[in-house]
Amino acid sequence: MKLRLMTYNVHRCVGTDRKLDVERVAEVIAAENPDVVALQELDVRRARTKGVDQAHRLAELLKMKSHFHPAMAVEEELYGDALLTALPETKVKADGLPLFPAIPGLEPRGAVWISVEVGGVPVQIINTHLGLVPQEQKRQAAALLGEKWLASPAWITPGVLLGDFNATPYSATYRLLRAALHDAQAPTPTWRRPPTATFPSQFPFMRIDHVFVTKGLRTLDVRSPFDARSRLASDHLPLVVDLEVTAAGDAAAA
Repeated sequence: MKLRLMTYNVHRCVGTDRKLDVERVAEVIAAENPDVVALQELDVRRARTKGVDQAHRLAELLKMKSHFHPAMAVEEELYGDALLTALPETKVKADGLPLFPAIPGLEPRGAVWISVEVGGVPVQIINTHLGLVPQEQKRQAAALLGEKWLASPAWITPGVLLGDFNATPYSATYRLLRAALHDAQAPTPTWRRPPTATFPSQFPFMRIDHVFVTKGLRTLDVRSPFDARSRLASDHLPLVVDLEVTAAGDAAAA
């Protein structure tokens, strides 16, 4: 059983050419034909992006169902992350992540969790977008590994934690997550290709978008489209990972 995932920071669908184009972002996603799409930096009913519900519109264009979590709300205007899929799915949870009170005014962060059916096997998928400050990132990563998320009884392997972590493989945040989960791009006896960078889209050299997996999932392929449309659509490139679902697992096990 195979599962194709995409994580994509869409930069509120404003490209590197400063053009707002939701349809172009949908075209980038559709070209890769993912089963599940994790999106970050979506605007919903915000004046700056013409009041469009970007989560709903992208789901509509892709013929998928969307689960959106507003990490930030200003009256009717929302901003956050979403999981889109056409697979049988159930929303498990959507919630905020800890702030770093030592620095007031930081952008709120959150995560959204769904369970999808892949050949009869439920696969847990959590999409997140961590903060920019290292101490903030570590608090948020620790929360995701804690009892409200990956240590919850509802977290039954196989599972995936993916998104924009704003953390390179040299960071303490990445090491914290890597100690509990497997980086889908890390070398294994069956996967030895060098990792793929996704930021910035015009000249990608940073690896801050990640896909972490538990046991029961094996990497088959990793790629990042680098065509002209993908380089323009956002300041990030999408990261696409093909996984094989090898087995159902146990509660709270990585």
